[in-house]
Amino acid sequence: ILAMKKTSKHEGEVFVNGQQRGVLFPRIAAYVSQEDFMPAYWTVEEAIRFNAVLKRQPQRKHQAVDGWVDLLLSAFSLGDLADSRIGGMETRGISGGQRRRVTLARGVAAHASLLFCDEPTSGLSATDAELCVKALRTVSKRLGVLCFVVIHQPRHEVAQLFDDLVLLTTNPGRMAFCGPMGSAEGYFAEHDCPVPANVNPTDHYMDLLTPGTRLDKANDLVAAFARSQKQGIDMQVSEALDSPGQTVEEMLQAEGERVGRRPYAVGFCKQLATILRRKVRLLLRNQMALVLPLVVPMVQGCITGFMFAGIGERGLLRQVMFAFCLLTMLCLAGTMSLITIVTDRILMKHEAEERLYCEGVSALASFLVDAPLALIGALLNVLIMVRIAGLDPEVFLTVLKWALLLFVVYDSLFAFVGAVARDTRQAQILATPFISVFMLFNGFVISKTDAPAALHWIFDISPNAYAMQSIVLVMTDHFEPTTLDGMMEKSQVQEQFPDGAHERRGLVLMLLMVAVLRTGQFVGLKWCNNVQR
Repeated sequence: ILAMKKTSKHEGEVFVNGQQRGVLFPRIAAYVSQEDFMPAYWTVEEAIRFNAVLKRQPQRKHQAVDGWVDLLLSAFSLGDLADSRIGGMETRGISGGQRRRVTLARGVAAHASLLFCDEPTSGLSATDAELCVKALRTVSKRLGVLCFVVIHQPRHEVAQLFDDLVLLTTNPGRMAFCGPMGSAEGYFAEHDCPVPANVNPTDHYMDLLTPGTRLDKANDLVAAFARSQKQGIDMQVSEALDSPGQTVEEMLQAEGERVGRRPYAVGFCKQLATILRRKVRLLLRNQMALVLPLVVPMVQGCITGFMFAGIGERGLLRQVMFAFCLLTMLCLAGTMSLITIVTDRILMKHEAEERLYCEGVSALASFLVDAPLALIGALLNVLIMVRIAGLDPEVFLTVLKWALLLFVVYDSLFAFVGAVARDTRQAQILATPFISVFMLFNGFVISKTDAPAALHWIFDISPNAYAMQSIVLVMTDHFEPTTLDGMMEKSQVQEQFPDGAHERRGLVLMLLMVAVLRTGQFVGLKWCNNVQR
């Protein structure tokens, strides 16, 4: 709630310097969640620089960013790991405790005056937990950052690193203590809850404030807080509201930063350049991500091409079957990208939540990097298949045009589905009906003469139907039968595609579908699957 991240229903007001929070609040506050969301092939230095660049004003010198990054690397004891990879399932990297320190450094890199940390020591060893909190304390004192840390059962050495302590009961959260960490033991002793010998004080506090436990005194301590502390805190709040300090906008102006109406520190172009730089670097480092979209279509093209080798000199039905297989492969090729799309979206959601960049930047960056790479793979697939098949040059150009256009439509469809689906499984479920219906209603598997009249409208919106019709009719025009069987094949194909190609209508429809699906992708990235807290 304090960090402005709560998505479930809640009530109350939060003031900063006695002023209401506004849209600019994310410019002075940073939030570090329990999980570490970073690309595996990123380096430690790049991860921290990423936040520093996107939270710095463009008029500040580049050298200032370099110095700031070096300072954070030193403060969090990450200097020797600057060039090490974050690591993950795909590649080895730094340890869990080191990764946690990188995440904390990224939060501080945002030049935030307020840093909210949600269980930063969760899942860490006692030693790593102490190192993380020591780093936070160093940064807090050295850089003047106010750190709010939610932490459960810290060891005594870790607890003593904090200046102040706020204790809440569970279910519901009621305040039981608010004051200096050093006075907590004395306060509890005064209220008949002394810390036993050889017991970690924080463990003792948690036992007292957890309802249902053997030492449960939650209600007594809440009542004691109301008698002894609440009045003084209420007076401090009233004084702060009566004498408000600077607004968030005034705080940013005092730092010499440009202040607009948006919560982003840098403009759209700077955001896009930074995201593009990261995507290209990660792509070049992850050889499988770079090679597979190119090699797999080439292998498929070779195998399928040899199945139809020399069909340019054979029967027309064989050529039509080739066109169907080619278009089907291109339709299904995009399903391989759904896992990557959903994974990238999860990372984007957490970074966009911190107002590092907007969702539109992420969608555009993916379109500029991922889409061309996939399109090159599709182009290689078509070129290899058509070359081995030995089609007529004019037929080749028609096949190439409609095959690539159809691929762009389905690539946009998968981008849209990946944006709105909750996970990969749901994305596959959502995409399957579109793929199945369009592939069946293509004029070859199911033609208008075979389909019920009530379903004829599907042919009018099926991109496969327009692509198949245009390719088949060109094949038919260039097919010169020399036998009776050949004449019968040509007549059969003409009967199956009686309406003509309608190329212009098909082109307009497919371009319109691309525009609608890409717009839907942006809307989905913006409003669907937001982080729930």
